[in-house]
Amino acid sequence: MSYNIKKEKPHALLASFEDVNSLFSACEALRDKGYRYWDAFSPFPIHGLEKAMGLKQSKLPWIVLFVGIPMGILALLTWLWMNGVDYKFVIAGKPFFSWQAYFIPALEVAFLSSAFAVLFGFLALTKLPRYHHPLFQAESFSGVTDGSFFIVIELRDPLYESDRTQSLLESLSAKNIQLVES
Repeated sequence: MSYNIKKEKPHALLASFEDVNSLFSACEALRDKGYRYWDAFSPFPIHGLEKAMGLKQSKLPWIVLFVGIPMGILALLTWLWMNGVDYKFVIAGKPFFSWQAYFIPALEVAFLSSAFAVLFGFLALTKLPRYHHPLFQAESFSGVTDGSFFIVIELRDPLYESDRTQSLLESLSAKNIQLVES
């Protein structure tokens, strides 16, 4: 009887840093070198790190805008059709459709659809939920919640070369560099 043993393949290079300043300067250096598939991890938010990493502005506000406004307009047009065209309901000689009565509910529909756009847009843009990540296998990565700072460079990065990338991280004052397998 033979068993099919699955070999693990390398996924990324994990480097730890001692403090915020060394992580920040390492992120700037990797951005300037042109690395594309890498990320930084810290136990707390670091103001300005997204600029140091060279991240672009999020598309989420545009998703919310292009979902919320049309949904509010669609709700208003639906009530216009129902009460002003399809089923005219005469009440004391008032107009068949008065937009003032439907403005607040249409605004609420816009807000509610915007909230759903935030939720589903965030999940789609961040590729969540992801129940397993190769970094969870690295024992040193568990320190990210205890005050350690990490940079992960994925092996699929076009600029990744084992020796050159490792020496670059060492020159950026990385303390512990290890290969993470998937």
